[in-house]
Amino acid sequence: MLAIVRSCAVIGLDGALIEVEVDIANGLQAFMIVGLPDAAVNEAKERVRAAIKNSGCTFPYKHITVNLAPADLRKEGPAYDLPIAVGILLANGQISPDEHINDYLFLGELSLDSTVRHTNGVLPMVALACEKQAKAVFVPAVDALEATLVEGITVYPVETLGQLVAHLNQERLIEPYVRDPHLLDGAKEAVYLQDMAAVRGQEHVKRALEVAASGGHNVLMSGPPGSGKTLLARTLPSILPRMVVEEALEVTKIYSVSGMLPADVPLIVQRPFRAPHHTASHAGLVGGGRIPHPGEISLAHRGVLFLDELPEFGHNVLEVLRQPLEDKIVTISRAQGTITYPANFMLVASMNPCPCGYFSDAVKECNCSALAIARYQKRISGPLLDRIDIHVEVPRVDYEKLANKRQVETSATIRARVQAARERQVKRLVETNLTCNAEMGPAGVHTFCEVEPAGEKLLKAAMQQLHLSARAFHRVLKLARTIADLADSDIIAASHVAEALQYRPRMGA
Repeated sequence: MLAIVRSCAVIGLDGALIEVEVDIANGLQAFMIVGLPDAAVNEAKERVRAAIKNSGCTFPYKHITVNLAPADLRKEGPAYDLPIAVGILLANGQISPDEHINDYLFLGELSLDSTVRHTNGVLPMVALACEKQAKAVFVPAVDALEATLVEGITVYPVETLGQLVAHLNQERLIEPYVRDPHLLDGAKEAVYLQDMAAVRGQEHVKRALEVAASGGHNVLMSGPPGSGKTLLARTLPSILPRMVVEEALEVTKIYSVSGMLPADVPLIVQRPFRAPHHTASHAGLVGGGRIPHPGEISLAHRGVLFLDELPEFGHNVLEVLRQPLEDKIVTISRAQGTITYPANFMLVASMNPCPCGYFSDAVKECNCSALAIARYQKRISGPLLDRIDIHVEVPRVDYEKLANKRQVETSATIRARVQAARERQVKRLVETNLTCNAEMGPAGVHTFCEVEPAGEKLLKAAMQQLHLSARAFHRVLKLARTIADLADSDIIAASHVAEALQYRPRMGA
């Protein structure tokens, strides 16, 4: 007898409908899975056999053929265990035929005792089920809350295979999972490990980070060891504007596919902060592998990618950042096809000015040769530096500032100003798909960056004296637009342009 049930695969961040066809015939006992399965799918045979027996059902010792269609799409992971088991029991007559069985999607890994275990990528798979107008999805009970983030589809939490069989036979029904209606709007305020109040001194760096957070701009901090670069970078998430629901769903989908979504956190409401070590590989940073998976730049989507000790990263690793910084996506090409992941992140990097770290330090003398300093700084290419909007020096902090007991501005206060500036940008860019100033292209700069005459004169002089490229010119204007937003100004004034220009790298630094 032939039975067909539906399941889903994840390709990149999107779901793909899979039909699990099960044929049971008399003859030599066999259990075969075809349709380009990987090792994890092939091993489903033993899991399914044990789970069916331990659920109280009977495993048919006949000639069983399972086809995962379409056959030209490679299948990976254990998410097909549950639909294969349902298909076998349906074909063997142990599950009563249901006219709506083709309108259901089954997802889940089976353990040997028939428990249905967690599956990666539930969110994009349920989103596909909703798009294909499926009546219901059956998912592992531990993933039910994540599945209900998709509106407009019935979600059944399945704990064991026996429970699912009883439900499909109308013997003991599973209640649909009902999400807390206040889950999305009542998300708790994120708790941050670091606060700007912990940073003493460095007021100009705090200002630069406030501007960066307001417009989504990239930052490079340079200074001697111990001046607070890493601490400042780790406080940045505490002043970023809160994520809207659409952004939170995008980030949650990435972490769901990567298998990094915490079991008790169905929706990520805090902007990601990723800090890979400088030994990270090319594939670890941008994503890849034989079967591509998201890398650090995609895991930092809508958040911060912090690269500490920037010159220590491999040259090839850094150069692959150039395209994602411009396009906000990363495309991974393999023989099997091309996958695109979102990569709309803020790049925050820190570096020492020289190998010993004390070049231009006011207290400790640098012992590096001019050639060593030049070689060290040339590890970062000009095109990459040109894509960083804000270059700021982080000097040594004096004792008086460290020991000062006066009240320091907290992250909550700064975040309120950043949120107001970001809301101005969202309102201005409402007719576009953009969310902040840093995402504007040349057309957006010409449309939204109106500069007063004095500011235009200053820009013209800067173009001639600093030899700014066309990209740098547009980035200065976008940065000035953000500074004007923080000042609640509709027009970019000369003072806003001047502040934006001071964040350009110093010639010969």
